Amino acid sequence: MSINDTNQPGTAVDSGVSDAELLKELPGFQSHVETVNGVELHAVSGGTGSAVVLLPGWPQTWWAYHKVMPALAEHHHTISVDIRGMGGSSKPEGGYDKRTMARDIAELVRALGHEDAHIVGHDIGSQVAYAVAANHSEVTRSLTLLDVPPSDDQILQWPLLPQHGTFGDKLDPDHPFTWWFAFNQIKGMPERLIEGRARILQDWFFRYLLKREEALTERDHAVYAKAYDTRDAIRAGNAWYQAFTQDIIDQRGYPERLGMPTLGIGGAGHAWLADFLERRATKPRLEELAQSGHFIVEEVPDETTEILLDFYRQID
Repeated sequence: MSINDTNQPGTAVDSGVSDAELLKELPGFQSHVETVNGVELHAVSGGTGSAVVLLPGWPQTWWAYHKVMPALAEHHHTISVDIRGMGGSSKPEGGYDKRTMARDIAELVRALGHEDAHIVGHDIGSQVAYAVAANHSEVTRSLTLLDVPPSDDQILQWPLLPQHGTFGDKLDPDHPFTWWFAFNQIKGMPERLIEGRARILQDWFFRYLLKREEALTERDHAVYAKAYDTRDAIRAGNAWYQAFTQDIIDQRGYPERLGMPTLGIGGAGHAWLADFLERRATKPRLEELAQSGHFIVEEVPDETTEILLDFYRQID
């Protein structure tokens, strides 16, 4: 879909995108809300066995993992979470630094009756997952990062402008230009610009970062547009980015290397992810899915599931 095909403000498809409707496609899963660390976290869970906690990123919700959840639930208690500020979870004024969000998840693991869990994160969720491992190793049975590492000092050197001739409507992995990292720093204005128009921004964003654009259906687009169409949702999602500078400061005090089993699965961001994990994890397992763009679990769900289950079989 091109930008010219984008729905006009206020006309995004809305039918059938509620959590109740989405759950009808996931037999055996249930939606619930848990109060942890002073916030309410919405989660969708199913299956039995060791826990697998799935953390999505911007601009998505728990639904980002729906293609891999049933297969994981055949072997594990699988929990896809709307992180603080996302979807059906609380959108407080503060607490969007990843150390605080990591405490949300650590308390959630315990609230659901588990001593520990396999923690999986994509995009912003990847940054939260790493903070869980760094701050709450006791609840981290293993760590998996999908396509994005946490913020560290390296991103402070990223350019304000793209390299000449490299920026278009599809990502050049060798010359990425993440302009939204800066745009999302602005407070107040994005809410006014994007409210009721989230689909316009998201259509550009998904087109830029997907290698397999057909991996997201019209319904998927509608789910995510609805989730970020209000001022509170825009404010909260952008707050994850506004906390990056604090996250970088916190990162400097984390363990030099993580000791738990660690897996990195990269698509478009494989080189960036691999560089980080080779520096900050002990003997990480690294997998590249070159046929995928940024949204790995939706673009190549079967391959991702196979890697995850093989990784867990070696641990449990």
